[in-house]
Amino acid sequence: MLPLSLARPGGSPLRFLFLGSHSDDIELGCGGAVLTLLAQYPGSCVTWVVFSAVGERATEAKASADEFLVNAAERDVRTLDFAESVFPYNGAAIKSTFETLKATAPDIVFTHYRHDLHQDHRLLSELTWNTFRNHLILEYEIPKYDGDLGQPGVFVPLKREVARRKCELIERHFVSQSSRQWFDPELFMGLMRIRGMECCAPAGYAEAFHVRKLLIV
Repeated sequence: MLPLSLARPGGSPLRFLFLGSHSDDIELGCGGAVLTLLAQYPGSCVTWVVFSAVGERATEAKASADEFLVNAAERDVRTLDFAESVFPYNGAAIKSTFETLKATAPDIVFTHYRHDLHQDHRLLSELTWNTFRNHLILEYEIPKYDGDLGQPGVFVPLKREVARRKCELIERHFVSQSSRQWFDPELFMGLMRIRGMECCAPAGYAEAFHVRKLLIV
């Protein structure tokens, strides 16, 4: 498999924008990539936006972001208070928030998978593409009861210790979710192992992403 580097000409820092509907979505969908890319590309700048995080969930989101972004040169972590599970009914207000994110001028945007069966996730994916028209957008996946995993074609190989670190941080910071049947490190590791197998990752683990457009120059 041919690898593609994200390095910019002259070594200028990368600007990442991570978008998540709920306070654990970014970590579940691309936490391993966050840890890997920020270690690989020092000097990177990160904007991290959680659209529904209030009370305990906001506290969890901020504490988690602090650890996942430890290698970021600059960080801007935002937790918003949109009501969970009804994003499509608040589309205009959420769209207005997206307009403010244009100023972050990201090189790469991480967002939800466009065919995610959770309505909040799906709306954020749609608005990401509506807002960022000339950017590299990677859509991450989140395992769930609905069974909506697809066939992603972009992979970020992970070292075993990075995959385990991702799971450890999620367990530590999102205690409010620990009683849910999907909140299981074995599940998280299992999906990363499957994706690692699919891309022949050296350590056997990877996170996978969907990409609609990619310009090769």
